[in-house]
Amino acid sequence: MTTSLNQHLWLGLSRVLRSHWLHPLNDADAWERLRVWMNPMWSRRDYPARVLDIIDETPDTRSFVLKPTARWPGHRAGQHVVVQVEINGRRVHRSFSLSSAPTPDRRLRITVKRQPGARVSGWLHEHVRIGDVLRLSAPTGRFAPAEGAAPLLLLSAGSGITPLMAVVEELHRRGDPRAIVFVHCCRTPTDFIFADRLRVLAAEWPNFELRVHYSASAGRFDVRQLSVLLHCQTLVCGPRALTQNVETLFLAAGVKDQVRSESYSGRVLPQGDATQESFGVHCSDTEQVFTARGDTSLLEAAEAAGLKPAHGCRIGICKTCQCTKRSGTALNLRTGEISSEPNELIQLCISVARSPLELAL
Repeated sequence: MTTSLNQHLWLGLSRVLRSHWLHPLNDADAWERLRVWMNPMWSRRDYPARVLDIIDETPDTRSFVLKPTARWPGHRAGQHVVVQVEINGRRVHRSFSLSSAPTPDRRLRITVKRQPGARVSGWLHEHVRIGDVLRLSAPTGRFAPAEGAAPLLLLSAGSGITPLMAVVEELHRRGDPRAIVFVHCCRTPTDFIFADRLRVLAAEWPNFELRVHYSASAGRFDVRQLSVLLHCQTLVCGPRALTQNVETLFLAAGVKDQVRSESYSGRVLPQGDATQESFGVHCSDTEQVFTARGDTSLLEAAEAAGLKPAHGCRIGICKTCQCTKRSGTALNLRTGEISSEPNELIQLCISVARSPLELAL
């Protein structure tokens, strides 16, 4: 009886606390906006980080050295974060690898290559100054070598070098004794991100070998050059075409488990049964409705209908666009998995409709 009475009292109190009569005192969003307005570093919903330094790595690539608040949970080499910025009054999210290993002073570094037509990378280059505050997600990802004595092969192309730079810094800090071969592909010496740091490591670190392939003079990199290194545990990061070619090479040699890959570009395409049939999608939170074709991601379909779901990488890495599917069937383009149970989490950028859907949007 006492337990039942307590439950009723708590339920009644909860209703009072949620009442519109107490607004905005009971509005968590309003309190968050007030905190951020007073001081951006006071945000409690993400991890603000102040820009301490900006380093020009190449003509189109900059590193931003950041100092997060004490709430920062720490990161591991090879992880990435989602950066939130506001452009023309709209919040935009993009995923960037952390290009620095963990340090005692808890400083971070993201390295951003300015891409033609890319809003966020261009905005960061043009508008961010020392002293500004960027808002970060918690770090995520497991792109790192396993422990062991096997030699390591690190392969990157273009801005794919960023997570591998963090991995190299961590291995060097620990004095890792394994033989390490780092192969980097870029167009010209001018485009070689972290060139000076890596050359110094190659000169001072006996078990670290650096190889650079300049495609403007040597042509496209042929992954068959790696055939003599198939015994190595391998990390590869770059365009999807490169990672697929490396995976195919290792698969053909029967050592597919020795390679881990991460791709920073390339549209994820449907696997197998792509269909042009259209399905209705009901957004339960906003009561909006749109139509999604079976060969178009739910994120693209929602944006085409004028909706603005939160998103980041657009290739299934950062999970910024993750939402609850209340009902219906969706196909994950990256894994080929079917989601048909109610109230399952799906990622809009890599999911397509296979029936009418209800989403928590």
